[in-house]
Amino acid sequence: MNTAHFTFSEFVAGFWRLDSWDMTPVQRLNLIEQYLDLGVTTMDHADIYGQYQCETLFGEALALNPAIRQKMQLVSKCGIKPAFDCRPERYVNHYDTSKAHILASVDNSLKQLKTDYLDLLLIHRPDPLMDADEVAEAFNELKQAGKVLHFGVSNFTNAQFSLLASRVDAPLVTNQVEISPLVMNSLHDGTLDLCQQQRIRPMAWSCLGGGSLFGRTDPQATRLLQTLAVIADEVGALDISQVIYAWVRMLPSKPVPIIGSGNIDRINSAIASERITLDKQQWFSIWQASTGHSVP
Repeated sequence: MNTAHFTFSEFVAGFWRLDSWDMTPVQRLNLIEQYLDLGVTTMDHADIYGQYQCETLFGEALALNPAIRQKMQLVSKCGIKPAFDCRPERYVNHYDTSKAHILASVDNSLKQLKTDYLDLLLIHRPDPLMDADEVAEAFNELKQAGKVLHFGVSNFTNAQFSLLASRVDAPLVTNQVEISPLVMNSLHDGTLDLCQQQRIRPMAWSCLGGGSLFGRTDPQATRLLQTLAVIADEVGALDISQVIYAWVRMLPSKPVPIIGSGNIDRINSAIASERITLDKQQWFSIWQASTGHSVP
């Protein structure tokens, strides 16, 4: 275990859809091993993914070859309590960032993932009832127990990030946020600026818009698809998804894209986008296609 600092692989394997990939434990293990062979060592989870099933499915695969645990960084998240788990006491989706819930959630994730520690724990969503001192207490207890090595947040605003950062003993190591040509809020609301200032790498989720870009016919999507296709041809990309990953990775905060696929061809394609370099005009052409207007 490396407790000194946290280092991401250049891409992250996302398992929020693992329950829908219809894989046997052996097939899941094979996928994990293929990711590792390709240099993708950071594995992203959350307690609620797949209605609480995805961590269990991953853990079943990891149990078939426990030695590979030392080759990866396991990330999980907590803080969301959905009503979909059919528990009668939960009648509305809500957040819970209490110390008790954070500790219990981590213990459950460790059990499901078949590991004795997480490399990184994130608070999944900003909680208006979050007591930063209480979260800090939970983080400190988890670190002292060796259950979690590093901490961060997900979908936090700068103010929310700074609040929690002011209370914890060790620096927060990331903010996992949505970054794509379809959703560029973090490029302009200061989120990525703070990451760059703090020298932390954001994790970028839904870079491809959850796949929605490819099936949409609205003006924004139409402009983007046309522009991406032209640039893909210019840079010799295999497909427009490679251009999107290159566009995200060009941001100076150095986002780490999360690949949410169990298809090895798509995984290989995403990783191969590292070889693609866009010039500034190509980058801003995509920005312009998204917004529908030129920069001021």
